[in-house]
Order: sequence, then structure tokens, then C-alpha cells
Amino acid sequence: MTAIKHALQRDIFTPNDERLLSIVNVCKAGKKKKNCFLCATVTTERPVQVKVVKVKKSDKGDFYKRQIAWALRDLAVVDAKDAIKENPEFDLHFEKIYKWVASSTAEKNAFISCIWKLNQRYLRKKIDFVHVSSQLLEESVPSGENQSVTGGDEEAVDEYQELNAREEQDIEIMMEGCEYAISNAEAFAERLSRELQVLDGANIQSIMASEKQVNILMKLLDEALKEVDQIELKLSSYEEMLQSVKEQMDQISESNHLIHLSNTNNVKLLSEIEFLVNHMDLAKGHIKALQEGDLASSRGIEACTNAADALLQCMNVALRPGHDMLLAVKQQQQRFSDLREHFARRLASHLNNVFVQQGHDQSSTLAQHSVELTLPNHHPFHRDLLRYAKLMEWLKSTDYGKYEGLTKNYMDYLSRLYEREIKDFFEVAKIKMTGTTKESKKFGLHGSSGKLTGSTSSLNKLSVQSSGNRRSQSSSLLDMGNMSASDLDVADRTKFDKIFEQVLSELEPLCLAEQDFISKFFKLQQHQSMPGTMTEAEDLDGGMSSRQHNAGTPLPVSSEKDMIRQMMIKIFRCIEPELNNLIALGDKIDSFNSLYMLVKMSHHVWTAQNVDPASFLSTTLGNVLVTVKRNFDKCISNQIRQMEEVKISKKSKVGILPFVAEFEEFAGLAESIFKNAERRGDLDKAYTKLIRGVFVNVEKVANESQKTPRDVVMMENFHHIFATLSRLKISCLEAEKKEAKQKYTDHLQSYVIYSLGQPLEKLNHFFEGVEARVAQGIREEEVSYQLAFNKQELRKVIKEYPGKEVKKGLDNLYKKVDKHLCEEENLLQVVWHSMQDEFIRQYKHFEGLIARCYPGSGVTMEFTIQDILDYCSSIAQSH
Repeated sequence: MTAIKHALQRDIFTPNDERLLSIVNVCKAGKKKKNCFLCATVTTERPVQVKVVKVKKSDKGDFYKRQIAWALRDLAVVDAKDAIKENPEFDLHFEKIYKWVASSTAEKNAFISCIWKLNQRYLRKKIDFVHVSSQLLEESVPSGENQSVTGGDEEAVDEYQELNAREEQDIEIMMEGCEYAISNAEAFAERLSRELQVLDGANIQSIMASEKQVNILMKLLDEALKEVDQIELKLSSYEEMLQSVKEQMDQISESNHLIHLSNTNNVKLLSEIEFLVNHMDLAKGHIKALQEGDLASSRGIEACTNAADALLQCMNVALRPGHDMLLAVKQQQQRFSDLREHFARRLASHLNNVFVQQGHDQSSTLAQHSVELTLPNHHPFHRDLLRYAKLMEWLKSTDYGKYEGLTKNYMDYLSRLYEREIKDFFEVAKIKMTGTTKESKKFGLHGSSGKLTGSTSSLNKLSVQSSGNRRSQSSSLLDMGNMSASDLDVADRTKFDKIFEQVLSELEPLCLAEQDFISKFFKLQQHQSMPGTMTEAEDLDGGMSSRQHNAGTPLPVSSEKDMIRQMMIKIFRCIEPELNNLIALGDKIDSFNSLYMLVKMSHHVWTAQNVDPASFLSTTLGNVLVTVKRNFDKCISNQIRQMEEVKISKKSKVGILPFVAEFEEFAGLAESIFKNAERRGDLDKAYTKLIRGVFVNVEKVANESQKTPRDVVMMENFHHIFATLSRLKISCLEAEKKEAKQKYTDHLQSYVIYSLGQPLEKLNHFFEGVEARVAQGIREEEVSYQLAFNKQELRKVIKEYPGKEVKKGLDNLYKKVDKHLCEEENLLQVVWHSMQDEFIRQYKHFEGLIARCYPGSGVTMEFTIQDILDYCSSIAQSH
């Protein structure tokens, strides 16, 4: 091991100015034995740096190489595993834990002892030695080799001092002065010895010569000691004096502390008293206002409001710990509670009286509105009550039971008041719609209930009388237990529209004003979850639902917004049924009124939803809109049903069908009503259903017609439909417009072709036979060789139709067409012109056949195209 140590020192550490102090042969624990050496080294330069270096042999094994070095200051723990038993294993804790197994326990102990000494000598931070014998940390290992490695080297490290530059220079000068210093060391040593002896003698003589000065110095030291003793005595006396002063100062300090503590306590006590006086003292004026204040005058209401706010602040003051145990505080709180109870009772009683009085005052004004279609204005009532809004807010936060009772009473009084006003209002609206007086109730109109209890026939009679007998019963399309829409005066419909719009216009501000008042008066404008007065299960037809709770613990509702809506439902519970009854009356008077009502109601629903989608007004109008939409759909369905039930007389010509004319009337009316309306989509869907029904039933009637040809029925009615759609320009019916035009054109052509076959019947049959032979494969120039179609037969047929006979046939045809066509559609000249064009086309077709099938025969028709034009013109003019 010594040889290895010297080799390592020579090859590795000396070039790096390091000295090797201890070495241990180790291998890693738990792995194959790859031996290496852990070395403890110090640098030769100052400041000294201590390191643990891992050295291992190279792969070729001929020299050692330095693998890794750790600074000793980074070593945290040395774990020897066992302090009693011999164990070669040990751990070094640097930034991570390294586990080693030494080749012998002695080497491990020597290395750990060296590490301990280096730690004690050079490091301020002490390393933790775990499971290491205390004896090992105090002594070095006594073996000779290890002694030389550890202890001897350690002492060498301690005693070794390098020569400085001056010492080196002096030695060089001395050696230069002696030429034989290197060649003859013994002579040089003897010379140095003689010079040393001379110097020692001179030193001794110098010491002996300075004995006198030493004695003088000793005397001075003795005198100094005496002076020190005197100073110590004086200091002791001073200390005794200061001790008495210290005791007195301690007493004064303790007395000052007690005075300061007492003063602090007094200040805190004064602060607590001032706090209670400032926050729990209610002014006498406020107390008087709460006990005797006038709740009928504006000044008295303001004084009571200020007093109530002051009382609430006093009651809600946040007391500090222990205040509630004071008797004066308890008495003051009881006094405040009594004041609150007394004022709450007085306020609730006064407001109940105000509700009753206002209800009576409002009822007295109903007479002047009985003949006008207006609702009474509640603004003065709201204005007077809003003076109490702050007091209601105070009552809500202090005594919720009385607040809830006032809410219930308000709803009870107002619901009865509004019910009378609204029913009388709707009674006037019904009378204005029917144009009758109140005595007409005997026909079945009961305004008090808003329901139609009379029979359908009595209602029909009433409607006939109100319109001045201008309407008659009809079995046509729109006679649905009502009056015939074709006979209704436009002014009557406009009158109904204005009345219905006025009804909605009067209801909307009434509901909005009441909702705004409820929100402000009952302080419900904040949309957050708070205790409420009603639940969803409340009986809206009778009073409030029974409640099983105390006055101060109300049942919760989802939000104050829901509470407002529930109050509105209770107060205006009669609006929805009255509106439904008014809608039923309008629908019975004229089913087309559902168009007006759908547009008006949709607009008002849209307006209400923009303001508040969940409000009472929006919800109520939305429910009524469903009824209106249902009536509108029923109107459309009934029209389609009556189209299917139309019967045509067998003895008269058909003409324009009733439901075709009525569709024109419906479309014209609907377009004027639904212009820029929100529910245009509903009308477009109705158009689609109606037009399909019209198309199907026109074809059905045309097929069933006996007197009028099918093509005429189709042609005239689809021409009327096309003209209607072209005039109204309904965008959703563009496809149907094109279809109507196509059907009109097709049936016009079919009718013309069918009718023209009769004036030249034999000639038509002859040329049809010629075309049939050509179609069978006979060449056109060979047709004349057929016995039935030779030149003689052709001349024979042509002679039967001279110009006079042709004109006679065309005249008969004109009369027949005139009988088929109706006057209101005015298609006679159109059809006659088409027949003229078709006749000329056939004439040219016949001439072409003669030229191709009978070439060179010289056979021609006995009349010309010009003759045809003259015949048709003279016939049209004569009729």
C-alpha cells in the first residue's frame, strides 16, 4: 500500500500541487469488484483545499488516472454502518449517496479518522459521522503503516513551513560566501556551528547586560498592580452606590407602568362608552316620530322614514365582545325592539287603510269610463303610495311578517278593483265590436263574465243587425257559423282592428305601470334570491295559499323577479280569460278577424319580450297568442274543408269557382294586414296550404263538370289564379304562380284544338287518315294511290267546305265558345284569337300535306288564309 501511495503521489498529486494524506482500496457495493482508490488530499498552496479523489487504474492497467474529485466541504454524512462490529462497508453522502466496500476494516477506519481530522482542522461546517466509534474519532490508528500515513503526515502538515523569498535569498548569499559549501558539506557545517556558538555567546552577554533594565521594569509592574488594586476598591464602592440607585429606579419604573396601565384602561373604557353612546342612542325627535308621527302628510312620512332608518342603524350596530352582557345595552335593545314593534303595527295599519281608501276612490271613477274604451289611470294612486316605499323597505328588513301581510292585502284589494275595471272595459269593447247597446245582452253577450253564452244563431242575428243587414247568410267557403266574408264591409273589419288594437294598447301600459309600481313599492327590483310571499303552488283563483310558518321566517321563492310575476298573476288574473273571450267573439263575428288579431297580438308579444321575456305581460300575451294562432289555423283548415264541399250546379256553366274568388279576397286582405308583420311565416305556411287546396279542388270540380268543358273550367280558374298571384306578388307562391300559368296555357291550347276539330270535321278526319298512312310507312307521294285517299276523294272532301260553309262553321264555333266561357274572366277574345291562330296553323298544315302527298294535282282549298282572317274578324265584330 505504501508503494501505491508513493506512486500516486508522484504521478497524480504532485503535478497538481497536492499532498496525499490517506488512501483506502474500495469497490462499489452490490456490483462486480472493480477496485479503485479513495484518496484524502490537501493542496500545498494557501488557502488549503481539502478533497476526496477517486483514482482507478486505466483499462490497459499500466498507470493510474484521476477519475472524479469531491470537495470535502460538500461531504454531509460519513456512515460507517456499524460502530461495534467490524464492517468494511461505509457510505459517503455528497450530492448523492456513494456506497463503498473497503478491502479491510483497518483501511476504512484509517481513512475515516483522516477525514475526521481534516474536518476538525480546516472546515467550519462539521460533517456528521454516523455509526463511527468515538474512540476512532479521538485517536489515530496505532499501526505503523497507517500511523505514517495519517498521524505522521498530519504532523508534517502542521510543522511544515515554506521558505519565503528573503530566506531563500539569505541562504543563497551564505552558500555563495563559502565556495566549498557544496563540495565539502562537513567543513561547511563546522563553520556554521562555530558561527552559531559565537552568536549564542553574544546573546547571553546581551541578556546579562540588560538585567538592570529588567529590575526597573519589574518595579514598575509592582506599582501598576497597586494602582489597579486601588481602582478596584473605588469601583466596588461605586457599584454599591449604583445598586441602591438601581433599586429605586426599579420601583419608579414599576410605579410608572401601573400608572400607564391605568391610563390605558381608562382610555379604552372611554372609547367603549363613546361607541355605545354614539351608536345606540336614538334622538328624542326620532322616538317621537316613531310613536306619534303623522303618516298621512309628506313631512310626517319623511320624519318617520328618517327615524326608522336611525332605529334600524341602532339595532343593527355590530356590538363588540362583551357588550351584550351589559345591562344598559340589554335595556336599550329592548327599548328599540318595542319601538320597532309599535311603529311596524302603526305603519301596517295605516297602509291597509290607504289600500282600502284608494280602492274606494278608484271605484268611484269607473262610471265615467263605462262608455269609453279606456282604462282608469292608477298613476295618482301609485304616486301617493310611493311616498311609503322607503318605509316598506324598512318593514321588509325588520318585520317580514307584517310586510308579507301588507303584500297579501294589497293583492286582495287590487285584484277586486282591477277585475271590475277590466271586465267593464271588455264589456265596452264587445259592445263596440257588435255595434249594440247594453240591452243587447239578452242575445247572449254577458259582459260581466266575458263569455258568449248565446246560441250561434242568436249571435248571427246580432251580427246581422249590427252591420245594418248588409251581410247575408251564405253557404260559401267562409260561412263558418259566421257572416259571409265576401259580403262583409271593409269598414267593419277596420273597425274591429282598431278596437282590438286599442284594447291591447290600453292593457299594456296598465300592466307595465302596475309592475313598475310593485317593483318600486315592495322593493323587488333586485333580481336575486330572497324570501318571497308566494310560491308556484299558490292558488291564483282564490286567496293566498295557507302558510305554516312564523312571521319572521317566510317561505323562499326562486327570485324576486318570480315574486313580481306571481303578484301580477294574482292582481290581473282576469286579463287572460277576458282576452280569450274577446278573441272568441271576434272570430265568431268574422273568421277573417283572426288575421288582424294574429298580427296585432304578435307585435305586442314581440314588444313585451324585448322589455322582459319572463314578465307577466309577455307570458300572458304569449298564452293568448297561442289561442289566436289556433283560431287562425282553424280558419285556414275550414276554408280548405269548404273547398272540398263545394257543389256545382249541373244546369249552369261553372265560371270562376267561389273558393278561387275567395282566395283572391283572402290573399288581398292578408297582404294588407301582414305587411311588415313579425308573423309573416305563419301566413306563408297558410298560403301554401290554401293554394294546394285550390289547385286540387279546381281540378276536382273540372272533372265533375257536365255543362262546362273541363278545359274551360281549368283554363278560366287558373288564369284567374295566375292573375291574382301576379298582381299580389307573393314571394312564397312563385312556384305556384308558374304552375298556374302553365296549367292555364295547357288547357287553353287543349280547348282550342278540341273545339277546332268540329267546324272542318270531315276534312280533319281525311287528313288524319293521310297522316296515319304515312305513319304506317307509305311514302307521301304514294298516298294518292290509296283508294280511300286518292285525288278524287280529296276534291270531294274539299268541295264540302266552301268559304261560306267555313264561315258558318266558325260562327257556330264562336257561339259555342261564348256559351262555355264566363263573362267575369273576359277570356273570349283571347280564346277566339288562339282559335284563329290554330285554324291558320291547321290550314297551312293541310296545304303542306296536299303539296307533298298530291304533287302536281292542282288541288287547293276553296278559301285562303286571308279569308280566314276576314271571317274571324267579322264574326267577332258581329257579336
